[in-house]
Amino acid sequence: MRRSKIEIYMEILSILSQKGLSRITHIMYDSNTNCSLLKENLLFMIKQGLVEERSVRHDRVAYCITQRGISVLNAFKELRTVLPIIEETTTQIPIYG
Repeated sequence: MRRSKIEIYMEILSILSQKGLSRITHIMYDSNTNCSLLKENLLFMIKQGLVEERSVRHDRVAYCITQRGISVLNAFKELRTVLPIIEETTTQIPIYG
């Protein structure tokens, strides 16, 4: 099943809130997202002030959630409890031919 962009963003924020400072490979495996898509998502979240990029030893880069990111994550969690997202089921129509 495909995830929406918002679900991927929230998954990444959740991982960062639980694990703290994380390198891209760890986030990639934990979020089950490919590297190029993850980089694109992280760049978007950095521009929005939800995630920070930090330099760690040997010119390596790691990512952490910001206070704003924590606020957004908490608001999303609260919204999901108040307004559960119901997945639409699609019925398969047989194709005859």
